[in-house]
This record gives sequence, structure tokens and C-alpha cells, in this order.
Amino acid sequence: MKSQNFTAHITVDQSPAEAFAAINNVRGWWSGEIEGDTDKLDGEFTYRYKDIHYSKQKITEFIPNEKVVWLILDSSLNFVEDKSEWNGTRITFEVARKGGQTQVRFTHVGLVAGRECYDACSNAWGFYINSSLKKLITKGKGQPNKKEKKTAKD
Repeated sequence: MKSQNFTAHITVDQSPAEAFAAINNVRGWWSGEIEGDTDKLDGEFTYRYKDIHYSKQKITEFIPNEKVVWLILDSSLNFVEDKSEWNGTRITFEVARKGGQTQVRFTHVGLVAGRECYDACSNAWGFYINSSLKKLITKGKGQPNKKEKKTAKD
């Protein structure tokens, strides 16, 4: 049976260690304001993008060069009716050597078709994994959204 969770994978020429380091450099590939530890077991960090998206993640698995798992402790998605839709979901990154290359498999466990956030969130994850994270791994620079400059009115 096919998984109902959103999954994306990328394949790169870099080593598992390089891919793993890039994954845990969350600020290098995911847009928004990120506060806290993103690179150690039991680390907690918050993600905030304007007043549109807030989430708090806890790193519940951290196996160097192989796997990292974030548990969503709290969230507020202001573009869907159920603003806490992500609560209790898990985001996993699995890294493995396959045929001389490194494969990164991303799964958002609990982001399933039929839920209100699925279309918007799966499109966003697709961009961040297939473009931004992949560029961070392969070129050393990700492609998160540009930071917005504050104006004199802000």
C-alpha cells in the first residue's frame, strides 16, 4: 500500500555527511524566522513566516549522516481553517548512499491528501526540498525566500 504522507526525494553527488549538514542548516534552505537549535537531539526551534505560519519543532531522532526527525509540538497555519493541523505531525529526513550517490528522502508524516493544508504545504515542501535544500547541498547556497527589507514605516 502506498504511503498517504507527503514524500519527496532528491539525489545528489555529495556525501551523506554533506547532505546531513545541509538538512540541519535549516536557516540555509527554509524561509522565515528560525530561532533555536536545529542541529542536535532534543533541540527545539520555532519557525515563523509573517503572521501566516508558526510552528515549533523538537528534534526527536538525530542519527548523524542518516536520519533526523522533527516532531511538531505546536503550530498555527493562518491560511487554513484548522490552524493547528500540523500539531503532532513528524517531519523526517532519511539520508542513504545509493549507487554512488546520496539520496535524501523527506516525509511529512501526517500531511495527507484530503487535509486542508495538503495542496499548499506539499507545493511549498516540494520547492524547499527539490530546489532550495538541493541547491544548499550541491552548490553551498540554498534558495529560501529573500528577506524583506523593513521600511521606515515598520
